[in-house]
Amino acid sequence: ITPVSPPGVATPEAVNAAIPAIAQAGAAPPEAPISRTQQSWELNDASKRGLFNFRPHRDTYLLLANYSDASNDEPFQDFTPGGVKSQHVELTFQLSFKMKLMEDIAGTPIDMWFGYTQQSFWQAYNRKASSPFRETNYQPELMLVMPINKNFAGVEFNYLNLGLVHQSNGQTSTLSRSWNRVYAELGMEKDNLAVTARVWHRLDNGKTDNDNIDIIDYMGHGDLRLSYRNKGHEYAVTARRNFSKKHGSMQASWAFPLKANLKGYLQLFSGYGQSLIDYNYSQKSIGAGFMVDL
Repeated sequence: ITPVSPPGVATPEAVNAAIPAIAQAGAAPPEAPISRTQQSWELNDASKRGLFNFRPHRDTYLLLANYSDASNDEPFQDFTPGGVKSQHVELTFQLSFKMKLMEDIAGTPIDMWFGYTQQSFWQAYNRKASSPFRETNYQPELMLVMPINKNFAGVEFNYLNLGLVHQSNGQTSTLSRSWNRVYAELGMEKDNLAVTARVWHRLDNGKTDNDNIDIIDYMGHGDLRLSYRNKGHEYAVTARRNFSKKHGSMQASWAFPLKANLKGYLQLFSGYGQSLIDYNYSQKSIGAGFMVDL
């Protein structure tokens, strides 16, 4: 015998069917996804992690073989007896991180960050020359980052970054290369495409003991980086140009998933300034290895 509920009384089946709808109606709306740029720079409350936590800054990678079509051995002629005959294939790696030093400075949404990037070019396979490090560049920087988080014409304007950066190779005499800059950087996103546009001004160009007084002629006054991510793959292009001197460079890369945070990495470069010792030397290179994607 099937029980019959009195008129106006809901059956158990009706109650069970209504529960999911009631729960869904009372549930809070899902939060909007946090973009990679917002996470990297902690641009909203959901991405905040506090002070002195390491974050990725620029790419961290290892090129097991980086082939260059030309080697710039001239700076070593006066510095090393007999000079150096570098090989066209070397091992190249870059380490880069940043951390937040101050948060919401003076009641504003502005944060202060410290960043560090080190890039090394190692003649690891040049056994005849005792496998020297041909060049290492050190780049510490301080940055004031202001969140924007405004959408205009479908483009998300994420942040404005004002930075002070020093870059040098730690060498002396004819091998010494260094410069100091202030820069402004704008970060933007649209779907899977991230864009950063940066302009800079050199601070130490007037020094009489400057070893690379014309570095702006080759490195330009800023750079533009485009990065597109899709299904674990990342395609990136970074370009620099001094239009009056007609010098510049372009670097393109492709990172593809291997396992967890380890990715395969392919890098192409053409132009001036792949390293500081080569700031006024044009070359083309191709390298392959791994990138750590954190």
